[in-house]
Amino acid sequence: MLPRDNNRRDVERIVRVIKTSTAKVVVVISTEAYLLPLMDEVSLRNVTGKQWIASEAWATSPIFLTPRLLPFLGGTLGIAIRRGEIAGLRDFLLHLRPDMQPTNNMVQIFWEEMFGCRFDSDGTQTAREDEIILCTGNEDLSSTNTAYSDMSELRASYNVYKAVYALAHALHDLTQCQEGKGPFSGHSCARISTLQPWQPPRSVCSESCPLGTRRARKKGMPICCFDCLPCADGEISNTTDSIECTACPDEFWSSPEKDRCVPKEVEFLSYEEPLGISLTTASLFGTCFCTGVLGVFVHHRHTPVVRANNSELSFLLLLSLKLCFLCVLLFIGQPQLWTCQLRHVAFGISFVLSVSSILVKTMVVVAVFKSSRPEGQNAMKWFGVAQQRGTVLVLTALQVVICTVWLATASPTPHKNTRYISSKIVYECAVGSVMGFATLLGYIGLLAAVSFLLAFLARNLPDNFNEAKFITFSMLIFCAVWITFVPAYVSSPGKYSVAVEVFAILASSFGLLVAIFAPKCYIILLHPERNTKKAIMGRPPQNK
Repeated sequence: MLPRDNNRRDVERIVRVIKTSTAKVVVVISTEAYLLPLMDEVSLRNVTGKQWIASEAWATSPIFLTPRLLPFLGGTLGIAIRRGEIAGLRDFLLHLRPDMQPTNNMVQIFWEEMFGCRFDSDGTQTAREDEIILCTGNEDLSSTNTAYSDMSELRASYNVYKAVYALAHALHDLTQCQEGKGPFSGHSCARISTLQPWQPPRSVCSESCPLGTRRARKKGMPICCFDCLPCADGEISNTTDSIECTACPDEFWSSPEKDRCVPKEVEFLSYEEPLGISLTTASLFGTCFCTGVLGVFVHHRHTPVVRANNSELSFLLLLSLKLCFLCVLLFIGQPQLWTCQLRHVAFGISFVLSVSSILVKTMVVVAVFKSSRPEGQNAMKWFGVAQQRGTVLVLTALQVVICTVWLATASPTPHKNTRYISSKIVYECAVGSVMGFATLLGYIGLLAAVSFLLAFLARNLPDNFNEAKFITFSMLIFCAVWITFVPAYVSSPGKYSVAVEVFAILASSFGLLVAIFAPKCYIILLHPERNTKKAIMGRPPQNK
């Protein structure tokens, strides 16, 4: 500790300790008045090789910036108070003038010291009698160059300036505060009558934990020392200094403040959201498209293009595709028991009806071609209209049996799923029996694969039997859609799995509708001259 009376013996002892110590860093927290004798002794004893750390009281003092002390204090690291500029202070000080009030003689004393003059307090003293200069009070302070007019090192003064202005602004805001717009709880304002300049100190290690947090004791510290940890998602604490957080019930979730449980948000594929609107629009568009094609075929039902390859199967295929588009509407909206049961049944039966119609159409193409050859003249006899209807009926009835067994054993039901998103309740239809759902899809896939294979083998028939090419393309689209559906459906969470299934239904239905019926509508509407029996049957076979 530096001696306050600048005792030389104490100063020499301190310098001797500094010089002999192995420490290379010296931290000095002192004012410049107490430190100057020490630095004079350091210079006298030539104490070098030390790194000095200066406190803010002497870090910026100019009295140590001398050639004599620079070899010892060069490279000193100092902590300084931020320097600032006080607007208008210099002009205020330079225009200050003394008054003759005896109760305020500080400016007079400063004035006499600054200009080396004296004020005549009683008006009887003359300059010649005392041989002194009398102060007039009009001396010019701007002609002086002292610390009084030096505004370049305003450090502590700048802090005082900021503190005064902070208090002034606070008092101004207090007087201008309006109830309902205040900064305190309930947007209230403070009252000037209850304003306290200071608060009694509190001796606590940790403040109380607010709502939405729990206490976690700090290891190795007293029991009153703890951290306040926020509750995890789905947990709350509605008391201060809670020891643990409480989990919310299954259908509730924690509020953003973690201080209460609120009902979970319900999520399902809705008619009001953009995704639901888009899928509904696509479904209705497909239905209208089917209706339009059906109208064209009914109007031209006696033409060769429509009658070729059993027009009855074409009408049945259009009707089943229309049902496929309409069954999409059962997948949208909040799941109910009847919609969960009906959506997969309608989907499964309508798609089997479509694919079985296509399969029979392909078989008809092959049978007609074989009947045109001598060795297969009886082919159409064994696969006439009655056999075609019976094949479609049997294949569809088998799917009806699968759906009936599925509904009877483990029917789909509405289910509130909280596994996908913990903060939400996802309304979905639980399939009930995975085996039943897999059998329904597998049967559709089997019929589609057989249709594709048969159409692919018949693709090279003569041009007048070229519908197999369109069937091959349509079934290729159908199979591609449903092969990609499986991984997409499994990996999609919540309502998006329903959207994936709906998209697969729409994509495959549009694929069948466009690939099979667009070429026929093209001939019927745009090239009626080709819609003749001669044009269809008269083209010569291609050379293979």
